[in-house]
Amino acid sequence: MTEACPPSRRRLLLGAAALAAMAASPAGSGAGEARAEAPVRRPVLATTAMIGDLARRVGGSRIELSVLMGEGVDPHLYKPTRGDIARLLKAELVFYNGLLLEGQMTEAFGRVSRAGKPVVAVAESLPPESLLVPEDAAPHPDPHVWMDPRAWSQAAGIIARELARLEPAGAAEFERNLAALQSELAALDEWAARAIASIPARQRVLVTAHDAFGYFARRYGLEVMGIQGLSTESEAGLRRIQELVELLAARNIPAVFVESSVSDRNIRALVEGAAARGHRVVIGGSLFSDAMGAPGTYESTYPGMIDHNVTTMVRALGGEAPPRGFAGRLAEAR
Repeated sequence: MTEACPPSRRRLLLGAAALAAMAASPAGSGAGEARAEAPVRRPVLATTAMIGDLARRVGGSRIELSVLMGEGVDPHLYKPTRGDIARLLKAELVFYNGLLLEGQMTEAFGRVSRAGKPVVAVAESLPPESLLVPEDAAPHPDPHVWMDPRAWSQAAGIIARELARLEPAGAAEFERNLAALQSELAALDEWAARAIASIPARQRVLVTAHDAFGYFARRYGLEVMGIQGLSTESEAGLRRIQELVELLAARNIPAVFVESSVSDRNIRALVEGAAARGHRVVIGGSLFSDAMGAPGTYESTYPGMIDHNVTTMVRALGGEAPPRGFAGRLAEAR
């Protein structure tokens, strides 16, 4: 009679058989093949969150995105550190706005370009007819293109094109992601136009710390008045504040707005000046101009930024908008 195989010996024999089967299997099959097929995440860097959010949405799982300037950072004044230079050189593709927005970083971009890395100025790559050139800034276009969702939707197309050049295997995925993003932005833009049209015509005046909302005004039919010019490097003069005080009183404008990345000092001086003239004006809220909201919030996304700005200004200027915005996702009732 054959002696039964002990359980411990049976486990050893089964383990040996499994190892032999694995050794005999063709290279690259099974789990190894799954690992080989996983897309490589290409390191991509964006200077601002407005560009970074588009790149994140379009690039999806195929990119490892890094954003240089975070919440509350003013790109007009930003100077790169040694660590920033290292991050720029580590990226395989760098997106920046251009049109002198990141005016202190020109040398850094040149260094990255000389290292053989693609450096793409997203706003400068838009068709010339998309750009706004204020009379007092000619021949330099206004860099704040993201304030027009239709123009920024075009910018997303530029990002998709450059990502496809970097990672051709992801081109179809980038196109799908781009289509979804552009559909979302079109719906947001349509709603924004209706909401802003609900503001009484005489009160469709947006007074802010600096001229960051020119594209927004062009798209939605608002007048925009900034205390400072296109760049926060310019100085605000007493005469300019006096001019705006007179405008507020004459037009019975109920609210002015601070910006999350700019000091509120000049706006508060405006409120005090109006009060001295007998006109009560309030600070209607804080708008996102050159930076977006806190990481992880809806307002840290580009659609959330526009939703927040439209909802805040419409409600403060006497128009109609839901307290929690177009998508019902704003952090607080406005």
